[in-house]
Amino acid sequence: MSDSQQNWKHAVAGCTAGLTAVLSLHPLDVVKTRLQVQDGVAGALPTYFGTRDALVRIFQEEGWRALYAGIAPALLGAGLSWGIYFTAYNNAKMRWQSARGESTLPAPLHLLSAAEAGCIVCLITNPIWVIKTRLQLQRATNLRSSAAKAARRVSSTRASPYRGFTHAVARIAKEEGFAGFYRGLLPSLLLVSHGAIQFMVYEELKKAARSPIGAKAGSSGELSSAEISVMGAASKLVASIATYPSQVVRSRIQQRQDVYRGVRYESSWRSVQVILRREGIRGLYKGLVPNVLRVMPQSAITFLVYEKVMQLLEKHITSEHDR
Repeated sequence: MSDSQQNWKHAVAGCTAGLTAVLSLHPLDVVKTRLQVQDGVAGALPTYFGTRDALVRIFQEEGWRALYAGIAPALLGAGLSWGIYFTAYNNAKMRWQSARGESTLPAPLHLLSAAEAGCIVCLITNPIWVIKTRLQLQRATNLRSSAAKAARRVSSTRASPYRGFTHAVARIAKEEGFAGFYRGLLPSLLLVSHGAIQFMVYEELKKAARSPIGAKAGSSGELSSAEISVMGAASKLVASIATYPSQVVRSRIQQRQDVYRGVRYESSWRSVQVILRREGIRGLYKGLVPNVLRVMPQSAITFLVYEKVMQLLEKHITSEHDR
């Protein structure tokens, strides 16, 4: 099979997997982002007391649509990210395999391949994640309770909300310039280690499952849906816990400073200092619960859909070739 066919397969499978995962669990991403920026300073958002409280209050005060705030950039970003990521990752793996003359790679080279893919994705998609974060952090226009309406009046005196994806693009370009789309780039680049760790763990788990010790007697070597799901979830959990503080820092830098803050988060190091001084180490892990509740099933879905789409595409291409 040619390299162009391989790239096409990985892109389609990765894009399909990313879109499926985002659609199924986006409300938890909204909750995670809102909890991440809570630092005790009064702003446009209320104080939420945990994941359940945030879900209930967002639904009651702003309606179900608010739980899907930022879904357009999330879908665009996820489709692009996973499509590019899987393609770049597998290209890097094949390059290393060709250079070494081996069909399998050690864990450090899986890590390096994933890091390379992550950097490429990060540079391309950072503007999309800035917009997603900002849309998730602004309250819906159909606020229901009187307290929520009062909070909206306070926030509207500082800056008018974005009306959607294209409006956000235009406003950021006009008010902040090109640099506005790359707020939080440094913690995003640091988060490349997240994907690198995740893929390294995933590949090692797959390798262990296919080894003579891990493989089931009489099996064909093809992993089951349950095995793929568990491996995807486990690899995501390890990566999430290891890199989560960078996500909190990124969210605080990417939010609209003119709306939310008496405290300003301008740089990564400054943000870490402010968080540790005001909130302690726990501040770097705000929103971890909804993040874990989201990313573990999301990763399981992503890897499962990716592997199954890849299998379908391979069967289709093989059958076309045999005709």
